[in-house]
This record gives sequence, structure tokens and C-alpha cells, in this order.
Amino acid sequence: MTIMTTPPLDQEEEEMLVPHSEFVEGPQPIEGPQPMEIAQAETACTVENQQVDEPQTSRFTWTIENFSRLNTKKLYSETFAVGGYKWRVLIFPKGNNVEHLSMYLDVADSATLPYGWSRYAQFSLSVVNHIHGRLTIRKDTQHQFNARESDWGFTSFMSLSDLYDPSKGFLVNDTCIVEADVVVRKVIDYWSYDSKKETGYVGLKNQGATCYMNSLLQTLYHIPYFRKAVYHMPTTENDMPSGSIPLALQSLFYKLQYNDTSVATKELTKSFGWDTYDSFMQHDVQELNRVLCEKLEDKMKGTVVEGTIQQLFEGHHMNYIECINVDFKSTRKESFYDLQLDVKGCRDVYASFDKYVEVERLEGDNKYHAEQHGLQDAKKGVLFIDFPPVLQLQLKRFEYDFMRDTMVKINDRYEFPLQLDLDRENGKYLSPDADRSVRNIYTLHSVLVHSGGVHGGHYYAFIRPTLSDQWFKFDDERVTKEDMKRALEEQYGGEEELPQTNPGFNNTPFKFTKYSNAYMLVYIRESDKEKIICNVDEKDIAEHLRIRLKKEQEEKEDKRRYKAQAHLFTIIKVARDEDLAEQIGKDIYFDLVDHDKVRSFRIQKQMPFNLFKEEVAKEFGIPVQFQRFWIWAKRQNHTYRPNRPLTPQEEAQSVGQLREVSNKTHNAELKLFLEVEFGLDLHPIPLPDKIKEDILLFFKLYDPEKEELRYVGRLFVKSSGKPMEILTRLNEMAGFAPDEEIDLYEEIKFEPSVMCERLDKRSSFRFCQIEDGDIICFQKPPSRESGEQCRYPDVPSFLEYVHNRQVVHFRSLEKPKEDDFCLELSKLHTYDNVVERVAQRLGLDDPSKIRLTPHNCYSQQPKPHPIKYRGVERLFDMLVHYNQTSDILYYEVLDIPLPELQGLKTLKVAFHHATKDEVVIHNIRLPRQSTVGDVLNELKTKVELSHPIAALRLVEVFYHKIYKIFPLSEKIENINDQYWTLRAEEIPEEEKNLGPLDRLIHVYHFTKETSQNQLQVQNFGEPFFLIVHDGETLAEVKVRIQKKLQVPDEEFSKWKFAFLSLGRPEYLQDSDIVSSRFQRRDVYGAWEQYLGLEHPDTSPKRAYSANQNRHTFEKPVKIYN
Repeated sequence: MTIMTTPPLDQEEEEMLVPHSEFVEGPQPIEGPQPMEIAQAETACTVENQQVDEPQTSRFTWTIENFSRLNTKKLYSETFAVGGYKWRVLIFPKGNNVEHLSMYLDVADSATLPYGWSRYAQFSLSVVNHIHGRLTIRKDTQHQFNARESDWGFTSFMSLSDLYDPSKGFLVNDTCIVEADVVVRKVIDYWSYDSKKETGYVGLKNQGATCYMNSLLQTLYHIPYFRKAVYHMPTTENDMPSGSIPLALQSLFYKLQYNDTSVATKELTKSFGWDTYDSFMQHDVQELNRVLCEKLEDKMKGTVVEGTIQQLFEGHHMNYIECINVDFKSTRKESFYDLQLDVKGCRDVYASFDKYVEVERLEGDNKYHAEQHGLQDAKKGVLFIDFPPVLQLQLKRFEYDFMRDTMVKINDRYEFPLQLDLDRENGKYLSPDADRSVRNIYTLHSVLVHSGGVHGGHYYAFIRPTLSDQWFKFDDERVTKEDMKRALEEQYGGEEELPQTNPGFNNTPFKFTKYSNAYMLVYIRESDKEKIICNVDEKDIAEHLRIRLKKEQEEKEDKRRYKAQAHLFTIIKVARDEDLAEQIGKDIYFDLVDHDKVRSFRIQKQMPFNLFKEEVAKEFGIPVQFQRFWIWAKRQNHTYRPNRPLTPQEEAQSVGQLREVSNKTHNAELKLFLEVEFGLDLHPIPLPDKIKEDILLFFKLYDPEKEELRYVGRLFVKSSGKPMEILTRLNEMAGFAPDEEIDLYEEIKFEPSVMCERLDKRSSFRFCQIEDGDIICFQKPPSRESGEQCRYPDVPSFLEYVHNRQVVHFRSLEKPKEDDFCLELSKLHTYDNVVERVAQRLGLDDPSKIRLTPHNCYSQQPKPHPIKYRGVERLFDMLVHYNQTSDILYYEVLDIPLPELQGLKTLKVAFHHATKDEVVIHNIRLPRQSTVGDVLNELKTKVELSHPIAALRLVEVFYHKIYKIFPLSEKIENINDQYWTLRAEEIPEEEKNLGPLDRLIHVYHFTKETSQNQLQVQNFGEPFFLIVHDGETLAEVKVRIQKKLQVPDEEFSKWKFAFLSLGRPEYLQDSDIVSSRFQRRDVYGAWEQYLGLEHPDTSPKRAYSANQNRHTFEKPVKIYN
């Protein structure tokens, strides 16, 4: 599954698709991108299972009467069948928490289907227009339905205002007609499919959003000459794949060649220097291809394979400018590794090459300045000097739409041939310098496909590794055989029309836009194919690599075998006194032992326990007769203690039977404590018989001065005995004088809080409810002096400290990837405690200038909102994130105390200078109760004004329209600068002296574009105000506009002027009186009535502005190592 990003709200082609239940359940436990948020995100990723057979199609028509009187939140249609499956349509007549009709396709019998079911369907949903069939609203998508997502569709299908407006034609006689066209393809079971067995090839695992990389790696791997060169790059047995790109790629290619199952790419991405977050970001494949090849080219320098990348992929073209009327020609030779071909406006690859070499005329204002000849008419173009043996063609499926200021995907039909002749028409693509003896005839090797929309989707590749007629589809982990039609024609894009089997009310053909289409093609030159499609065998692989990878394979096989036989064995973990002494006070403080760090035995279940004791005797050198085993038990208070010795009857059983007695959990481990007694000569001695009266106790010694806790041994005591009777023995164990006074505490529990109580030395163990496995901690009582010096003077305070101890990694918010320092704190520390310690560490006098930001455990980044001053009580609250606890906090050092800052508001204001063509962004920080007047006064101290007493105003600009002039008295507390621009500007003198009939109007720039057969106005550039005087003609107004904007005459003469109201332009003539158009008041707001200046948008586009979210697919690809 590939993770998507949410599209901007104005994207019309990217309709929001979600399972309906996902939408209404509230916040998700992840901040940042969520899976399954847009149309085509699901473009069958591609399909959980492989499609086979011909599709089955059906149209279902649902007539809903009394539609406006429906008072139910959601409504299901009757069930209909397609492809042997039951379906129904689900609608939310009043919207699924949105002001739109919400509509989904639902699996009708999902509740009764067997576990693990899934089915794939392409479908469209329509609301029929009764008046004009062509105005019917129809949306299509595709989805893999399963138990988790049993419905899929459009939360914002169409606006409720349009649906319920009788004049629009969707509700006639209060009847709504909904249509569902559904296409079902049968699928092969994904889980049982074996790629190696079926095809001879294996796939690559997807790390999260790395399908784009997988398709490229498979393509490169299946160029054998490239693979051989990678194998011959020098690496050594001391290299680590995660730190060496050549070794990681060698390892990956070796596994693709010899593995039986799909191969992981984590070593390779680690060698790129990527972290987990990078693996969940979709990048641009073309960029990755270039960056990877550049890295390999660099790493190959000075080796036997130097120059391989150039030999395979490098071609050259010549840029020329040739004067028409004088004898002058300028040429420049350039190399390329891939070619970017236009898709828009081109029917096939040849049309794109024609466009590539198209001659451009430089004449008129665009004449060429030739040396010694001045300005000349000329022709400019590109011709190819040579093509590479492996030709990589990048199809420009993604383009920047300047009119809409956004990226769009071009799904137009675009054909590409199996055989590509670049010598056609007498070498029209070749320069005069080209070597005509080389025949540039190419055969198609691979087709890389993108399935989805501009904001995300899925990538896979069709490849024919040996250039035979058999194609293979490499889709992450799965490889399938495919025919030529699937690899070529079905990847041309365009629209797909499916046959009608059940014509309904609306007989329009059932068409789908094909969101899956080719975006990269790899061709191999016929004359080079023997050299490039060469044999690559084990002798090409360095011996150290073969040994290393075979060892890895053997270890993997051992693990698999181990796992397969696991049900025949039991793991027995044996803890001894030595383990307790080693761990307590170092690895653990509570309970007695970490069972994961003790000796474990893998024993066949049928082995008698007495035989197992012989294994223990061999391992530990303890004869069988000196061993006594205790079973551990989990107590109700969640502690884990030795509970009782095994009985002779239990020891006579098999290990498997014993496991079942001790633990009800299937396949659980058997945990034992081995009791051994040693004599004075440190040799084992026979164990004393244990009777019911005997209690086994474990003892820990605490030293308050050293803050040390350690295990000192165990004793049997009588339940009727008293602690005072064993004091001498305990002093001996501790190395104290026999009559040393000591305090005793019972360690009772530690979750969720520590419970450790003083033990009454004069009461019996039975009275104190002491039993087998209990822990007694003891210490010298602290003196008054030492008690004041010790941080934790007694056992309970020390255990409380240990329980709440938390090492926190602090990072500067400016460098969120790097730990700056660590502090040992307590989870119970207050907000003040934490910032005081941080300030102390930074040498800062005022802790209130520290601002902390919590960590997002999912994105591994800082959360978007910092912690408010004393906004949380404890350190623990700062570290918890949903059900996870982090150990990272980010800090900033502020220039003023945080409480003061929180009382302030920072506004980002763009100041437009009156005479200079520049915009400067200023951050204005003022108390929240301040007014707009205060903001402008503060701004005056920071900017240069045209004259000292100039007055300023603040306006709100959004999508190139002015929505508001802020009154000077308005409080800044509620002004939002995150989504729109706050613009400050000088008020022109003429506006201060408006006559009674003068009008202050809005003037905006605009262009027109056609979208979905409708003319739409797109605003751009900086909007402004203009005074129009009573009786002033457009010709007079134009003079003032041209002067204000300083547009050259020739360009200005091409501009058109229109009065626009609610987006509809009425073009004006020079003689029209402008003010007459602005007489009526408009209830929609002044910004919807304006004087429009229609002309092309020639301003350079910024990558993104400060207050626009940057989409994740725009992140540049970086390979760090």
C-alpha cells in the first residue's frame, strides 16, 4: 500500500474517496499523511490479487422517490449482483458530515463472507439529470474491497445546493435517479501465489511507499550488462551493505537472481542514507534514476567498470541557432542520460520526437543577436548527434498548469511502438555530424507505469527481460506473466469503454478514464542487444559476496526450518542465583530477573524432564541430585516470582506435559528457577527438604550513599519465625558487623506505582503475609547527617526514583534530527522542574524563556504545536503520544519569556512599497488585545515610507482577491494569517479625498480556461484598488492603470477589460462609463464585483509560497552517502 497526501481543496480532478466509516470516526492516531485519502490512491495498488478472465459488467438504476423528505442519515439501495457478487449503493442524502451528497458502493453481504475475503471492482456512480442527460454527474474509481474497507466511494459527490435546486434538473417530482456501473474481474489468490514458480523471477518488498523505486530497480536489474557492471564494482568483505551503495546493490541483485521469495530493499535505502520517514515519502522516479546513476558513475571512477553508465545510457544532441539572412551558425553539444518527451498534444512517441526537433523561428521582437551581425532572423532547434544503446524515455505525464498554479497528471492516450525507428524519414532527427552507419532501430524492453493521480498512486513495471514475446509484470512482491496487449495498448492511457450488458435509464456508454498509463519507456538498440542482454552468472560475482550472501541464505533457511519445527519444541529458560546477582541493580531493579537474558534450552516436547536435568548438569556443572527447580508464577499484582518446587511426579513427565501444567498459553515458554546449595568449598551439596512451614525469600541490599541496590542471596525461613531472628544472617550476607542495626522492607509491587513497605521485625512472617518468592530489601538506617546528604535515604524513595526515572533526549527545534543533550529526569517532574533543568544545562538564567515541543512517534518529527507555559502537569504528559511513549523533546530559547509570548500575537504582514516594485515580509509581534492600528504603527517603524506622514491600511488577500480592509480598531487576536495573506500598503492621497460620486473599486488580473466544458475565470497576480470618477470612460481609466502598473504600450494594447460579477465577465469598450457598472450593491461581498484585466500570466512561478503546504511528492530525492 502506498501512502498518499491529501489534495488541495480546489483540485477538481482528484475527488476525495474514502470508506464512509473512516470519515466519521474522528481523529486518527497519526499526524500527517493518511493512507486512502484520495481517488486513484487506491488504483488497485494495483490490485491485491492478480486480475484474470474477461470482466463482467452491469448497470444498476435506483429510483428514489420523495427524496427531499427522507429523514434518515444514510440509505441503502436494494441488492444487485455483478460477477457473482452482491452489491448495493449507500447514500447519505444530507451528506456524511459535509455539505455534499455522499455516495458509496458497498459489499452487501460483507458481514457473512469468510475470513480474508477480498474482491476488486471498477465502478462509476451517477446522479442522473432529468432535463439534460449530458449534465448527469458521474464519477468513477476502482477499489479492492475487503473486510476493513467494505464500501468505497465519494464523500463529496455533488453539492447539496445543486442537488436540491429543482431548476438544476437532478430532482424532478422529488425523484432522484442514481446509477451504478460496476465491472468485476475475478482474481487469483494473492497469498498462495508463488512468483518464482510461476515466472522464474521474484519481486521486491515495498517499505511503505517505495513502489516507485522497486519498478526502477527491476528495470535496471533486467539490463544484464548493467547488472554485470554492478557485480564488478570493487567491494570488500569488511564493507557493510547499509553503508555502501555498491555492496547494497550487489546484494540486492544477487538476491533477485538467486532467491526463491521476494527481496527487501532496506539495506539499499539505508545505504542511500534514508531513514524510515524517507521510505514513506513518494519521490519522483525520474529524479531517483538520475541521482542513482550519478552516484554509481561516481563510485565506478577508477575501477574496472568506469564509464559503464555513460556507455549504456549517454547520448548527445546539438543545440543550434542558424541565421537566415547571414552566414552565421552557433552550436552547442550536450549529453543526456534520458529524454523528456511531451505527452500533451502528441499522439505517440514519433510525434513527441517531431516536437523535440521542431524548428523555432526567432524573428520580430525575438530576433537573435549574432556576433558581428547584430539582430538577425534565425531558426533555433535541436538535433541528435548519437543515441545511446539503452534509450530511456521519460514521458511528461506530470505537468505544471500555470493557469491553475498546480501540478496535474495528463492521462491522455499516448501510443508507443514495440519497434522504434529513429532513422525514419531519412534521419530527420539526426544532426549532420551523426554517424549514419549506426542504425538507430530500437526494441522495447520495459514500460514503467504510474497508476493514480498527481498527488499519489502506485508504480509497477512491464518488462521482457530477454526481449522475447513474453512480458512480465513486476508489481512490488508479485511477478506475473502478461501478454503484449496488457504491456503496451493497456498502458497508452486515454479512456476505456466497457460493453453494456444491462442498459438502463441512461444509455450513455460506460467509459472510464484510465489512470494507469506509461510514464517511462526503456528501449534497447537492435545492434547492441547481444552485448546488453548478456549472460550473468556466479563467476561475475565477487567470491566474498557469494560467501556472504550464501551464508545469509543459509541463516535464513535455518530460521525458516527453526520456525517450521517450533511446534515440536519447548523453550525452557533457567534462572540461577548468578543471573540475579548479575542483573539486579544494573539491568533491573524490580522483581528478580529478566528471563530474556538467562540461559535458554530448546527441548523436544517428548523428552522426559529427568533427561532435561542431565542437559542442565552438562551446561552448568551441577549434578542432577543437587538440582531443585521452581516454577515461576505471575501474581495478581503483576509481579513474577518463584512459586513452588516441581514435584517428583511432575519431574517424571515429559517437557511438553509440564509446559501445559505450568502455563495455559499455547506454545508458551517454560520458566524455571534452579535452586542449588553450595558448601564451604563452593561445591554443590544436597538440598534440605522443604516442608510446608518453610518459605523461600530473596534479599536485596540498598546503599543510600552510593545509591546502589544489589542481590545478596536467598534464605529459607519458618513462617512462624520473625525477621529479627535472621538479622545476624543478613548482616553476614551484607558484610556488616553481626550486630549492625538494619531496616527491612518488603518489595510488594511496582506497577502502576511502587509499593514497598517497612517490615515489622517483631511480627511473624506469617502475620506479615510473607510467602515463597517474596523479596526483602534491607539497609543500614540513615543517620540524620547522611539522611540530609542522600537524595534517596531509604529503599522506598530509591525505588520510587528508579520507577519514574526517564532519560530524555533534547533536540534543538532548528535541528530536529540531531540529539543535542540528554538529561535524566523523573516522569513525575513538573513543567517547572523540566524547564529549570534544561535552562541549567544551557546556562540560561531565565527558565521561562525555554519553550518545549513534543515528539510525534509516527512521523518521527516535532508535533506542530509547542507545549504552552505550564500547559501540562508532568514530564510523562509531555512524552506520551496516543498509546506510545517517546523519550524525545525539542527545545527553543526565546528572546522573551514564554508567558509573555503567549500573551502576544505574531502576524506575518507583506508590505507593498508605494513606488518600489518589492514586497517585504515582516513579522509583527504585539499583545493579543492590540488593534490593527497598533500593527500599522509598529510596521511604520520597520519600513521605508514614500513620505513621513503616509497612512497605511491592512487588507486580506486570498487567491488573488481582496476580501477585506481591516478597520483600525479591529483586535488582532482573531486575525488568521495562516491561510491568506495580510497585505499592508500606503493609502494613495487621491483615495483620502474621494468625491461624493467617486467609487473605490477592486481591480484583479484574470485569464480564462475551459474546464469540464465550462468557461472558468482564473485570477492571478496582485489585486489592487482604484478610484473611478463619475462619468469616467474606460479609455481614461486604462491610462491610469497603465501608469500604475508600468506596462509597455505594445503589451498593454493586447489586454482586455471586463466588469465581472460572480465570475461572469462582461467585456467593456473604451467609451463605456466604468462607474455605471458599480452602482448596485452586491450581497455576496465587494470582492465578487470587480474590474478585470484579462492578459496572460507571465510572472515567474514560485515553487511554493510561505503559507501554502508543500506536497510530499515535491520533496527532492537525496542519496546522502
